[in-house]
Amino acid sequence: MTEKKINPMLKTGLELGPIVIFFIAYMRMRDNSYLIGNTTYEGFILVTAGFIPLIALSTLVLWKLTGKLAKMQIATLVLVVIFGGLSVWLNDDRFFKMKPTMIYLLFGGALGVGLLRGQSYLKYVMEEMLPLRDEGWMILTKRLTMFFFALAVLNEIIWRTQSTDTWVYFKTFGLSAAVFVFFMTQAKIFQDYSSEEAEE
Repeated sequence: MTEKKINPMLKTGLELGPIVIFFIAYMRMRDNSYLIGNTTYEGFILVTAGFIPLIALSTLVLWKLTGKLAKMQIATLVLVVIFGGLSVWLNDDRFFKMKPTMIYLLFGGALGVGLLRGQSYLKYVMEEMLPLRDEGWMILTKRLTMFFFALAVLNEIIWRTQSTDTWVYFKTFGLSAAVFVFFMTQAKIFQDYSSEEAEE
C-alpha cells in the first residue's frame, strides 16, 4: 500500500505525543500510591497502564492517516504491550524498564542477521529517506548495529543501578538525544556515499 503524505507536525505529534504524555503523567504521579481493589500500585505502574492504550491508539491513527507503518513501529508497539502489560499485571516496573533493552536487541539483532547474509536491512527501511550507494548502506548498518547493542547495554545499566526518576529522564530525553547525535555524526557517510539520484 502506498504511503499517504500527512502534515509532518501531525506525524511527529502522533509518534512523540505518547512519550511526552507519559513523562508529564509520571512527573505528576510519581510520588503517589493508589489502592485499587486490594492492591496498591505506584504511580509509575498506573502511568504505564495508561501509556499502553495511548501508544496503540496513536499507532492506529498514524496507520489510518498514512496507510503504512514501519516494521520498527509495529515491533515497538508489540513490545510495549507485552512488557508494559507484564508490569501492570504483575505490579512490577522492571518489565517495562526492560522494554528498551528488548527493542534495541531486536533491532540490532535483525540488522546483524542481514550483515551476516551480506545485506543491509536498514536500506530496505530507510532507502527513500537516505539515498546511499550500497557501500554506504553497509557501513551505516554496521555502525547502527553496534550502536543499538550499546544502547541495550546502557539501558540495562541505568535501570538496574539508578532510580526510576533517572531512568525516566534517560528514556524520555537521553535515548532520543543519543539517536539524534548518532545520525549527526554520520554526516561524512552521507557525503561520501550519496547515490547518483541524491547528487542530482
